[in-house]
Amino acid sequence: MVRTILAAILATGIMSLPVMAAEQYWVARDAVSKQCEIVPKKPDGTLVVDLGKKKYASEGEARKAMEAMSDCKKK
Repeated sequence: MVRTILAAILATGIMSLPVMAAEQYWVARDAVSKQCEIVPKKPDGTLVVDLGKKKYASEGEARKAMEAMSDCKKK
């Protein structure tokens, strides 16, 4: 009985990991156009360059961080 409950809890936890990982955003800059953007997956560093080296839990947090970055200011 205890093993069954433990297995059910473990299976639920493992199945929910991809959902939690999807809620991450990065501030990145396109290497060609030099435009800043918010991306849902970690930038690869070739076509899209990671700015700030930090992931954000929500798109709103990422947007606020992007607006504060000097690399993303409109010139």
